[in-house]
Amino acid sequence: MDVALAGFLTGLSLIVAIGAQNAYVLRLGLARNHVGVAVAICAGADALLIAIGIGGLDAIVQAHGDVLTAIALIGGAYLLWFSFRSFRSALHPEVLLPSQQEPKAVAAVALAVLGLTFLNPHVYLDTILLVGTIGTSFGADRWWFALGAAIASVVWFSGLGFGARLLSPLMARPVTWRVLDAAIGVVMLTIAIVLVRSAVL
Repeated sequence: MDVALAGFLTGLSLIVAIGAQNAYVLRLGLARNHVGVAVAICAGADALLIAIGIGGLDAIVQAHGDVLTAIALIGGAYLLWFSFRSFRSALHPEVLLPSQQEPKAVAAVALAVLGLTFLNPHVYLDTILLVGTIGTSFGADRWWFALGAAIASVVWFSGLGFGARLLSPLMARPVTWRVLDAAIGVVMLTIAIVLVRSAVL
């Protein structure tokens, strides 16, 4: 149990930081738009990558830095496009509340979450490399560590997505959504710049 708790705390400390993935899940939660799908994809992806890292792929990834460089460039371009959409939504003079909008199709939500997850090299650094390296240090108990880290992902994304509806009264005005979209745009633009700089420098 101590090893699982260590994994839980390690996983939680890595995913709580504000990022493009968290920002998008929060927005879906506020709009109540296929939240379960987003949570399942985020938590499932983390569990898969953690298992891969604990299984020993971290050493292989470390030896092939060009793979992470390619992912950083592609992910940076994707986030730039996403930030542009967020800024456009924030500046649109006829922005509507989520309750007045047509909900996004489940396929569109799934593709967006998959992109924000697997096109972000920090996901691989956090799960495969960091969690994988720490977890393997526990030897035979490393899979308990992996389980704890995976549970942390489920708890966090469930709380973020399904708990967002508690903020619904605050989000009842279009201006609030404009501010949120602008903030999401800033987060994604910042991450995109960092990713591209890390790839080219």
